[in-house]
Amino acid sequence: MEKQKNAVGRRKEAVTRVFLSKGDGKITVNGKDYKTYFPLVYLQNQVEAPLKTIAAADKFDIVVNATGGGMKGQAEAAKLGISRALLEVSPEYRPALKAAGLLKRDPRSVERKKPGRKKARKSFQFSKR
Repeated sequence: MEKQKNAVGRRKEAVTRVFLSKGDGKITVNGKDYKTYFPLVYLQNQVEAPLKTIAAADKFDIVVNATGGGMKGQAEAAKLGISRALLEVSPEYRPALKAAGLLKRDPRSVERKKPGRKKARKSFQFSKR
């Protein structure tokens, strides 16, 4: 691998740009260490998942630029972005990543609010009299 590889990951309203290069396993999100940026352990696990799947946790340095959405959306968008960037590095990672379900973009997002309703589906309290 001569230079850095990049990929994009999306989830809900979050978009992440991932830059992957040879290194010693440092993951940075928006200029901070990923463990500082995502204080919750299950979100840290989301970010680490692709690297643990292919057993390459200390082979790559990863820089993530995350925008939009919330903490969980950004963590899952980073997971997809890292998986896609790893594929650009080497196509032989594909079977392992695909089996772990890391290459699928989660299409679920917030349903829009409908007129005459309180939220998307919740209606106002019904009064018979």
